[in-house]
Amino acid sequence: MELQQFYYDNKIVKNFLYATLFWGVVGMSVGLLLAFMFLFPNLTDGISWLSFGRLRPLHTNAVIFAFVGNAIFAGVYYSTQRLLKARMYSDILSKINFWGWQAIIIGAAITLPMGFTSSKEYAELEWPFDIAIAVVWVVFGWNLIATIFKRRQRHLYVAIWFYIATFVTVAVLHIFNSLAIPVGLFKSYSVYAGVQDALVQWWYGHNAVAFFLTTPFLGLMYYFVPKAANRPVYSYKLSIIHFWSLIFIYIWAGPHHLLYSSLPDWAQNLGVAFSVMLLMPSWGGMINGLLTLRGAWDKVKADPVLKFMVVAITGYGMATFEGPMLSLKNVNAIAHFSDWVIAHVHVGALAWNGFLTFGMVYWLVPRMFKTKLFSIKLANTHFWVGTLGIILYALPMYVAGFVQASMWKQFNPDGTLVYGNFLETVTEIIPMYWFRAIGGSMYILGMFILLYNVYKTIRSGSQVTDELAEAAPLEKISKRRLVGEGFHTWLERRPVQLTILATIAILIGGIIQIVPTILVKSNIPTITSVKPYTPLELEGRDIYIRESCVSCHSQMIRPFRSEVERYGEYSKAGEYVYDHPFLWGSKRTGPDLMRIGGKYSDNWHFNHMYDPQSTSAGSIMPGYKWLITDKDDRSNIEAKMRAMVKLGVPYTEEEIANAQLSMEEQASQIQKNLYNDPDFVATYEADKQYAEENGLDFVEMKDREIVALIAYIQRLGTDIKIKEPETSTTSN
Repeated sequence: MELQQFYYDNKIVKNFLYATLFWGVVGMSVGLLLAFMFLFPNLTDGISWLSFGRLRPLHTNAVIFAFVGNAIFAGVYYSTQRLLKARMYSDILSKINFWGWQAIIIGAAITLPMGFTSSKEYAELEWPFDIAIAVVWVVFGWNLIATIFKRRQRHLYVAIWFYIATFVTVAVLHIFNSLAIPVGLFKSYSVYAGVQDALVQWWYGHNAVAFFLTTPFLGLMYYFVPKAANRPVYSYKLSIIHFWSLIFIYIWAGPHHLLYSSLPDWAQNLGVAFSVMLLMPSWGGMINGLLTLRGAWDKVKADPVLKFMVVAITGYGMATFEGPMLSLKNVNAIAHFSDWVIAHVHVGALAWNGFLTFGMVYWLVPRMFKTKLFSIKLANTHFWVGTLGIILYALPMYVAGFVQASMWKQFNPDGTLVYGNFLETVTEIIPMYWFRAIGGSMYILGMFILLYNVYKTIRSGSQVTDELAEAAPLEKISKRRLVGEGFHTWLERRPVQLTILATIAILIGGIIQIVPTILVKSNIPTITSVKPYTPLELEGRDIYIRESCVSCHSQMIRPFRSEVERYGEYSKAGEYVYDHPFLWGSKRTGPDLMRIGGKYSDNWHFNHMYDPQSTSAGSIMPGYKWLITDKDDRSNIEAKMRAMVKLGVPYTEEEIANAQLSMEEQASQIQKNLYNDPDFVATYEADKQYAEENGLDFVEMKDREIVALIAYIQRLGTDIKIKEPETSTTSN
């Protein structure tokens, strides 16, 4: 048969590689800055767009969707063309995919520091970006699937299965989690409330890890590890079991992020059961990857590419052993809300995603530019510096997690908490934060070594051009199973059927978990004393969301003796029915705020937000001085309330019409309360006099953002009668 000549599109791969390296430096630099902000909380004092709360979602989005996301596209575009023996279906779609993705990332880099956030973990971008992400993702999928249909290789290799599952599942997760009612260009409210929102968010959040940080990288592993080792994958049968069991089981595991919360027990227990089962397919993939290198350990010693890949696969195995372990309720009771989770996440991110990306880059760049890697020695140096960086980062965070959990739960013989002051549990682990900062510094140093090595390699090579290839056209063959042909062998040449079955596999778990929680009202019992937020409290809640306070403070008291004694009565599902979105949090750098309302005076909160160290000596919380000085724009409160009405919050037309008057009255009362502090009066009056003398506009305190935030904080936990904790909480 006559061979057909065609060209692989290498330029799109090059573009995504460059973007991977650029955004990797950006994302890691922001992460390192955040690590040092734990040690020097006032490092960016008074600069709102450089505050911890606003930079933290920027860091996660930059490393996940910018660094890892571009690496995924680079690897998928390179491997797909060669596995299918075809150029990508459309160069235009490839370019839309690239430039659209970069535009979204740039938009995130601008809007997140400005405080435009939905507050949802790994889904913080507001609704216009959600739509853009969906469009660009569909473009990517369209290009991928159309390329599959024009392929010259009948058999679909295992990597392609993982790419298909990634496209379908991420689309489903993103669309359903992002459903929201827009209020303005960069403001919206989740259509789900409280417990429902938490379940949908962690159905998305856990599976964003599963189907954005895992399945595409498994596809890359199945392609690049055999290529780099120059040997076939260890077991094709194991890859089949790995694929189908992984995508079916993974989708059920999200509720293990919500153990001991107000989520119904049946949903929690389902999450636990499937999380434990998840160990088997995950380790099946790890074993398949590592055993592909069997007999090639001499080559591993000499080749830095394989070194990176071995540690990456090992990191995947460690993270996927730890995930099911953390889903066990007795382990989760220790680890959740602590720095153990931070260690767990970064083992996966730094080792699995980071090192596999580095290995792929070191393998791809010399081939793309038709040259040799500039320096094997530098690549090996990068490997050892990066590996030591991971160890210095992760191990201290594990220690910090255990220390936190132990201190939170210790009691005196008389039944009181040993460490009633939350701040004691923070200052104790500061040395661990130093080690984390050092480890992060080493990791990013390795990134700069990579950049230099890649730069020199590119300089010594030739310009990237489309690569000539040839292959026989695809012959027509019966759509039915051939005699002696196994079902999966038949399925591997039927992309439509494969995609449909993969979609069904991932939908089953989501439907069974989410539909009953949303549609069966009895799953979320109501509490008659729980009322909607007042207009000023709603405004304050939006400020709380804008500053990402949820990054450090939870609003979920678990039914443990230690938490009830420290914070008050454990949380009830019915208390969150008007929370769009939910704000339970996933990490306690500071204390839980579920019952904070009324525990401290308005003056305390005012001083605490201006200078946390003035109310809590040794606090690592940064100041929020702009809240004290900036005027609060409350002009769209009516639109916010009407959006809430659409979501089922029972505001009346009269309440909406009188919203401004209500805000004025509540804000005036808080301002009056603030006058109880002589220091406040003196400073406030001095500012007023200065403004008058210099012809400047003076903003009344009742019109400032801090007043709305105080109104919200003082409301928290006051809707139901609770047992007062015997010990007081203090700031972080």
